[in-house]
Amino acid sequence: MPKTNDLPEVTVSEYAGVRSLHLNSIWVQGSMRVSKPQKLELDYVQRMMAPLLWQAPERWREGRCVQLGLGAAALTKFCHQVLGRPTTAVELHPGVVMCCRQFFHLPDPGAGLEIVIEDAGTWVLRPEVQGQVDLLHIDLYDHDAAAPVLDDLAFYQACRGLLSAEGALAVNLFGRQSSFARSCGLLAEAFGANQVWRIAATKEGNTVVVATRESPLPDKEELQRRATTMEATLGLPAKRWLRGLKAWAQPSEASE
Repeated sequence: MPKTNDLPEVTVSEYAGVRSLHLNSIWVQGSMRVSKPQKLELDYVQRMMAPLLWQAPERWREGRCVQLGLGAAALTKFCHQVLGRPTTAVELHPGVVMCCRQFFHLPDPGAGLEIVIEDAGTWVLRPEVQGQVDLLHIDLYDHDAAAPVLDDLAFYQACRGLLSAEGALAVNLFGRQSSFARSCGLLAEAFGANQVWRIAATKEGNTVVVATRESPLPDKEELQRRATTMEATLGLPAKRWLRGLKAWAQPSEASE
């Protein structure tokens, strides 16, 4: 684990009622609307909940959730407080955890919420968590937001090992197209090409990629039904995501 003085400074900005977390740069690591602290404010963070479309709605409030990378704690709060699911957040930077508690309404650990200060690459190898995660979020960028800090085959294979049989993950990929194609190729190698899907990029350039351990993509009618249910019950614009959803099949498709 890096020494504390090797980690970037954590800063907070606020504009038009939205508070954002930064790591010694202009890049936003996460945001929260101050008047609605449990709402998922950023478009790409909302899309990180897309794996629920691969799971039956009656299971949306069941099973363990894990975030690799705390950000501004938006997904952690949503899974723990809105969905009421046991939730673990793994964050390397203790300053990020302290900032989220002070400025982003992150509750103290306990009552189904676990905060682990550890390198995500080490935590995913823990024997006691293998096969125990139903919803996994991966958002691991450094302060420059150039490429994921953990992005190799061994890491994605370890992430697959965390998932239960019906488990699914979402990973935020942001950066050059070559970097995106490489990351998707590694995910396809770890999970199987037929178990990886991408959602259209946001206007900011974030692309959320979903991978499942075993679950196939539901048919079009079922996807529409689940998306409609998600909008009505969780307030997430899931029907919009379906318009840009496609399977990851051939690496050449990533450059389209």
